[in-house]
Amino acid sequence: MSKTPDPNSTGASGSAGGDKSAGEEATIKVPSKDPKKKDDKKDEDLSEEDLALKQQLELYVERVQDTDPGLQKVALESMRQEIRTSTSSMTSVPKPLKFLRPHYGTLKGYYEKMPDSDMKKLLADILSVLALTMSAEGERESLKYRLLGSQGDIGSWGHEYVRNLAGEISQEYAKRQGEEGPIDDLMELVQQIVAFHMKHNAEPEAVDLLMEVEDLDLLVEHVDSTNYKRTCSYLTSSAKYLPGPDDMLVLDIAYTIYMKFEEYPSALVTALYLYNMQYVKQVFTSCDDLLRKKQFCYILARHGQTFELDEEMCAEDEEREGLQEIINNAKLSEGYLTLARDIEVMEPKTPDDIYKPHLLDGRASAGASVDSARQNLASTFVNAFVNAGFGQDKLMTVPSEASSGGASTSWLFKNKEHGKASAAASLGMILLWDVDSGLAQIDKYFHSTDTHVIAGALLGVGIVNCGIKNECDPALALLAEYIDKEDPSIRIGAIMGLGLAYAGSQNEQIRSKLTPILGDSKASLDVLAFTAISLGLVYVGSCNEEIAQAIIFALMERSESELGEPFARLLPLGLGLLYLGKQESVEATAEVSKTFNEKIRKHCDMTLLSCAYAGTGNVLKVQHFLGQCAQHFEKGETFQGPAVLGIAMVAMAEELGLEMAIRSLEHLLQYGEQNIRRAVPLALALLCISNPKVNVMDTLSRLSHDSDSEVAMAAIISLGLIGAGTNNARIAGMLRNLSSYYYKEANLLFCVRIAQGLVHLGKGLLTLSPYHSEHFLLSPTALAGLVTMLHACLDMKAIILGKYHYVLYFLTLAMQPRMLLTVDENLKPLSVPVRVGQAVDVVGQAGRPKTITGFQTHSTPVLLAAGDRAELATEKYIPLSPILEGFVILKENPDYRDDQ
Repeated sequence: MSKTPDPNSTGASGSAGGDKSAGEEATIKVPSKDPKKKDDKKDEDLSEEDLALKQQLELYVERVQDTDPGLQKVALESMRQEIRTSTSSMTSVPKPLKFLRPHYGTLKGYYEKMPDSDMKKLLADILSVLALTMSAEGERESLKYRLLGSQGDIGSWGHEYVRNLAGEISQEYAKRQGEEGPIDDLMELVQQIVAFHMKHNAEPEAVDLLMEVEDLDLLVEHVDSTNYKRTCSYLTSSAKYLPGPDDMLVLDIAYTIYMKFEEYPSALVTALYLYNMQYVKQVFTSCDDLLRKKQFCYILARHGQTFELDEEMCAEDEEREGLQEIINNAKLSEGYLTLARDIEVMEPKTPDDIYKPHLLDGRASAGASVDSARQNLASTFVNAFVNAGFGQDKLMTVPSEASSGGASTSWLFKNKEHGKASAAASLGMILLWDVDSGLAQIDKYFHSTDTHVIAGALLGVGIVNCGIKNECDPALALLAEYIDKEDPSIRIGAIMGLGLAYAGSQNEQIRSKLTPILGDSKASLDVLAFTAISLGLVYVGSCNEEIAQAIIFALMERSESELGEPFARLLPLGLGLLYLGKQESVEATAEVSKTFNEKIRKHCDMTLLSCAYAGTGNVLKVQHFLGQCAQHFEKGETFQGPAVLGIAMVAMAEELGLEMAIRSLEHLLQYGEQNIRRAVPLALALLCISNPKVNVMDTLSRLSHDSDSEVAMAAIISLGLIGAGTNNARIAGMLRNLSSYYYKEANLLFCVRIAQGLVHLGKGLLTLSPYHSEHFLLSPTALAGLVTMLHACLDMKAIILGKYHYVLYFLTLAMQPRMLLTVDENLKPLSVPVRVGQAVDVVGQAGRPKTITGFQTHSTPVLLAAGDRAELATEKYIPLSPILEGFVILKENPDYRDDQ
């Protein structure tokens, strides 16, 4: 099979001498490539010039076989010259190669007879190039002759030749590795080829070759300041498609290159992806510019990474405190409110502003009499979600007018029993991230005599502190004494509050306080479940042995009847969160889980695997989960729920896998049993969280009218999750229609209300997506919060529609402002024009392609939707982070000249 040069290959080098004018080119009829045709027939078709070239080349072939070495040399040199000057055509086989094809065999035969000399090497070079179009598939003759020839400059034969060689090298390398042969001669060639590719803007090809020959370290010495960004962007984006441990190796190299060129913010993001705290520390110690360090701190804060700065990283005490404050997220509330004021959405909204009952026909509003406590509970959540973080609303924070117990307490008591817990906690959601005023306002509930109100207040404290770290640990001080109270609801409030406040912090004190509860045989199952989840959140992704053992023992000690209950299934989830995203590290624990009671064994196995491989995009694991879902059982099995969620957790890592997972889930809907169908909407929600894709929206809309009410409820909640914080008008309309369709069914109506609250989350300023930094980094705490909430939704009736509706507050962990807020060098908001548009994937493209399309220019602060990217529309400032998301510090550009 003849290889023709790739028409899209970049910059085929070679001089222009071989090009004919376009007119002549057009008149040539390309002869059929079969050399067996009669020669005279072929000659008639050629132009005179081509005929002359053909005869000339045939003469050279004869001369090469001449006995006179002088003649031989001249012939070889001329032949080489002809070939070299003609490699510039990109769409067809160069003429000399075409005319020399019939003589390839002759020259090969003659080469074998030649004595060793420089001439023989010259001929080998020419044969190597001829092999480009002539050699049989898999013979690797081009490489063979290249290794025999003179080791001259490889690039002079043209780009296509180098690419072909690279392909042959990777095959040869694989073969020699199998036979354990020497590879030194190949590596010399690789050096030359990589250098050539890096010079000619073909970084991806250089990277691919080095991956094939397993020597990426070579890359570091070949990159320079002009191409390191493109090289690294290719490395980091290919990492998602590589099997472990190659993916980590590739990112390691990217980190090394970024550090070499002092591209610290990118190095930091890569280090966080690798979860390598040594590297994070290195970034801080290598950089001595305080402003840039502040930017690093904003990146760490957005990732939710607990990180203590020491004197090495920042010598000055005052400066260090300032930096630590940014990492602790103390500035988040302030920035979020700046955004809200700028967009002018400070005005509190009531649940009715969201439901818009006036748009519906008469019957729905008449149905308001249905279970009014349940409706009030729904309104409590809607009010909390919509006004999240704004610090004011019209139900909970109303200033008390005449009496001390004004309107705010009256709303609290419009909720029944356990409803009061969620109502009191909703105050924490409204005052989200504002620790000082939050604690002051929640304080009044601690003096209540109602246990549910106290439980809610404890949870509220946890919610206010969610994602904010504080030197004096107010949450721990307030909640610790309530952990061992008699009343289970108070215990759960305190335990869940600690889980939310300290998620990801690996705080030792909390471990020593909560672990004993797991060993307490008197503790009720729900208390155990929340303890396991909270420990899982605090130690998310830490692989902590002691906690894992405590949860395992708790699972082993429970009776068979208890293991069948919905809450028993949250214990394995707590265990799974410890290994979130840690891949192989889970294997030992997974082995132990195989010894559990068969009621929970499979469930535990699926949950552990899905957590351990979450966000890795591991195709084999997705196949494994699909295999588990394909089994049909007489009685509904619970383990298939986590398996379906597992598909989404693993596949959410990259766009391609995500699309394929959505298609696979469609199949499960058609062929799966009921218990699988109930989990599919939740899996779709996780794949498109805060990113309402039209096809998924349609699927969920169809399922929201399903005959099985559990499927319908899951689909309705999922509609809220995919539209979370987007104010998506289409979803809002669907939900309004559903609210009139289900006006008589309290449970379904409750779900519709929750979904309506989610769609308008933070009045459209928040997102639940756990991904940030241009969809590169996955925040473990955010994912843990989402997964916990989705696992709870696998059994709606027992948990969310029962008395544990406050599980919905686990979503707080994933709530983040979807903003770009630019600040000046003193960290004060600074308004600059930015272009916001749909992000375009430009990895490996030639030149300097545009990174966004269909943009509009706004001045900051601005909102970024899913898949949006921003770039500065002014040269006046230089951003200190290449990724414009969250807080970005701008410094003035010293070279900027005003045009006026």
